[in-house]
Amino acid sequence: MLRFAILTVSDRSARGEREDLSGPALAEAIRARGWEVAHTAILPDNLPALRDTLARWADSDAYDVILTTGGTGFAPRDVTPEATLAVVERQAPGLAEAMRAASLQITPHAMLSRAAAGIRGHTLIVNLPGSPKAAVENLEVIAPVLPHAVKLLRGDQSAEKEHRKI
Repeated sequence: MLRFAILTVSDRSARGEREDLSGPALAEAIRARGWEVAHTAILPDNLPALRDTLARWADSDAYDVILTTGGTGFAPRDVTPEATLAVVERQAPGLAEAMRAASLQITPHAMLSRAAAGIRGHTLIVNLPGSPKAAVENLEVIAPVLPHAVKLLRGDQSAEKEHRKI
């Protein structure tokens, strides 16, 4: 059972001016796969707050995967990738590359994504777009590899056998 935390990054949603649709859409997609949504939160586009929250959540070992939604574009306050890169110990660029490649089949705006992904301790952190539709589409791109990634991060010996299947 994979344990997820979802962090919605939005000034307006954090202030209660706009309903968070992306976080619940991701939670629904995660639960549909039989995985657990252990925690959700909404924060404004604030680098120190995002950085500290991501580090605290990852260091708690309560979650296998932390998904962020929002703050990955070109707007001046979009700082989610910077917060993520400030806390990860190792980057996982293939995940962000795969999401961008798949999204480019849908919209040329995918080229504007600055999403990042990486590992802190035993936790994978992945940035997703802020749009509910795009967030779920991007999750679907990486979902097939997440169970294996988490096994590897946990040091599960059965993960090595899975490499031989490919």
